[in-house]
Amino acid sequence: MRYLQLEKGESIDKKTVIGVFDIETASMSGSTRELFKRKEDEHGVVSVCNDLPKSFVLTDGEYSDTIYISGLSSESVKKRSE
Repeated sequence: MRYLQLEKGESIDKKTVIGVFDIETASMSGSTRELFKRKEDEHGVVSVCNDLPKSFVLTDGEYSDTIYISGLSSESVKKRSE
C-alpha cells in the first residue's frame, strides 16, 4: 500500500514521510517548537485529529514540508505505515 491513512479521511504518500513522532515527547525540544512555529506561520500544519493530539507526521512533499497532527499514537501510525 502506497498511502498512509490518518484520521478524518486524510491519506498521505508514504514516500513523503520523514518521521512519525510522539507529540508529548518531541514538543519538549526547543527545535521542535521552533519547527512548529515556522510551519504554522507558513500554513504547513494540518490537524487531522478527532480528539487530543498524540503524534505528528512530518512529510517532505514536492513543493513543501507539512506537519500532520494526529490523535493516533505514534505506534499506531507506524503500524499503519507497515
